[in-house]
Amino acid sequence: MWTAVTPLVTFFQITLTRCTDAAKNLLGESFEGILTSDRYASYNWVDKDQRQVCWAHLKRDFIKISERSGVSQQIGTALLEQLEKLFDLWYQVRDGTLTRCGFQLAVEPIRNSVKSTLLEAANYEIGSKENTPLAKTVRTCRQLLKIEPALWLFVQVEDVEPTNNAAERAIRPAVIWRRTSFGSQSQAGSIFVSRMLTVVTTLRSQRRNVLEFMTSAISAKRKSQTSPSLLPQISAPK
Repeated sequence: MWTAVTPLVTFFQITLTRCTDAAKNLLGESFEGILTSDRYASYNWVDKDQRQVCWAHLKRDFIKISERSGVSQQIGTALLEQLEKLFDLWYQVRDGTLTRCGFQLAVEPIRNSVKSTLLEAANYEIGSKENTPLAKTVRTCRQLLKIEPALWLFVQVEDVEPTNNAAERAIRPAVIWRRTSFGSQSQAGSIFVSRMLTVVTTLRSQRRNVLEFMTSAISAKRKSQTSPSLLPQISAPK
């Protein structure tokens, strides 16, 4: 189950895979917006200048690293310390006690420290098939270095969030529904579910009445009239 969330429109898509082609089909191969997501490999085709990696997911990665023994624990602890400093600053930006310019300046040493720690970890020698705690840490840090610019887009671009919590909240009811109903058993069922989730979630974000919309849509279909739009309704200027 895939979902793409904007402030006023949410789109759901159910596919058989979580491959790159499915992600491109969701966003469009000519995607020109900004994507905030976890670091799942299917999103790697999106330019790093258009991508913000979710720091909530990064925190989970750092915690995993810190819970390992030896060098990994030191690396994870160092990364978590910088994450805490980063979000202390971010909360100040959110409540208006720190300017965007001041935030950008204050983040520079944090970014340098995070990158330095990732480089330190990435430089450890590990075998190609090694599965030790250190090897897992090294591979994670090497992967993060490949997309390092995408960790910091929210610092430079206003209105970009550092997490994908909006998408996580949107998809939660759908995941719960799937678990309790055993999902859909056919392509037609999957299409119906994805469309209904899209309609209900989008209308709620726009504070529009779901029953009224569905009634109008069915009536328009029966009368061969134009169906109502899910796009935000913008009042004409007076």
